[in-house]
Amino acid sequence: MAKLAIFDLDGTLSDSGPGIMKCVNHAFLQMGWPEQSEETLRSFIGPPLNSQFMKTGPMTADEADRAVDFFRERYDDTGKFENVVYPGIPELLHDLKAAGWLLAVATSKPAYFTGQILDHFGMTEIFDVISAADMDETKTDKAHLIGHVLETLGFDAHKADAVMVGDREYDIIGAHQAGVRASGVLYGYGTREEFEAAGADAIAADVPELRRMLLSC
Repeated sequence: MAKLAIFDLDGTLSDSGPGIMKCVNHAFLQMGWPEQSEETLRSFIGPPLNSQFMKTGPMTADEADRAVDFFRERYDDTGKFENVVYPGIPELLHDLKAAGWLLAVATSKPAYFTGQILDHFGMTEIFDVISAADMDETKTDKAHLIGHVLETLGFDAHKADAVMVGDREYDIIGAHQAGVRASGVLYGYGTREEFEAAGADAIAADVPELRRMLLSC
């Protein structure tokens, strides 16, 4: 049986933080809220936008929906490309493919934006499955997204051969809920303390360490 690596997108494959944070701040300002701190803006990298606006504002559900609309206005125009692939990621993906691995993406970002970003970076074709959310902020649960990958690739009965790689606690928790191992990466937006609290099976400081960890499995 082949092995399967499932990657988060934001903060794991690419550093999308600058674009996301600018768009979040834009949304707050358009809603009549004050400019937000960097800590607050960073908290939006990873989780679904709607729930994060409700948690962080805190906003009502209707207010959060409006904030998401403001976010997407700027994101669709410029924010999605204020984004760079982490050094070493393309080489890692090709090395895993060459070693016989299957590759997938599981992200809470809407499929509409996910496809555009992966196409922009020339990475779409290397992935066997891309599992992303809907534009209406449904199907954002990480365990559901990972489960879709497992089902599509026939790994439901081979979960021991799959690993989720992500930069936030949501990736670790969702992976374990879906029954697969989870590796956290410190070059993204999560912390070692966050990963340890979530029960990460492994933690990589950088892309070279992630490469060694995966290829030694």
